[in-house]
Amino acid sequence: MIHPLVAQLYFTRDEWQRGIDGVSPADAIKHIGAMNSISWLIGHMAWQEQKYWLELAQGKKPFPDLAGRFAAGAPKNSPPLNEVEKIWFEVTRLTRPYLDRLTTADLEAELLRHGKPVGQSLGSAMLRLIYHYWHHNGEVMAIRQLIGHHNLPEFVGDLEKAAPFRSVYSS
Repeated sequence: MIHPLVAQLYFTRDEWQRGIDGVSPADAIKHIGAMNSISWLIGHMAWQEQKYWLELAQGKKPFPDLAGRFAAGAPKNSPPLNEVEKIWFEVTRLTRPYLDRLTTADLEAELLRHGKPVGQSLGSAMLRLIYHYWHHNGEVMAIRQLIGHHNLPEFVGDLEKAAPFRSVYSS
């Protein structure tokens, strides 16, 4: 059984997908005011997933240009929706075997960069990523409302069925 915190990340990813489901390629690249485009936000989340679970945790960087394009402070851009969705799906697919094996002891361990602590545990990094998804999920919903989308998903989805509370101690 996967760790309860990992289950929450997987639920959050599913909710992220629900939030962007039905966005057209044309709507994905729209900018409203200072907000980033939906397509950029998808790339941004792929960047953070890769940074934590592939690059820092495993020393892998399958998409070396993600930071330059999608890190906080990267230049404003509007990549094609199909491109960033493929990247996001591939990054999250590649992270799954690693995440599925995490234990409480792993999550309590310090996240390292080149063998040196980065100032947070893997568990804190996971919490940051979960909260980051929810922040940008709200942003996606706001963008979608502003460009006239209707019948948007209501959040939070079926948490009780998909990722109910489980004690770490019962896993």
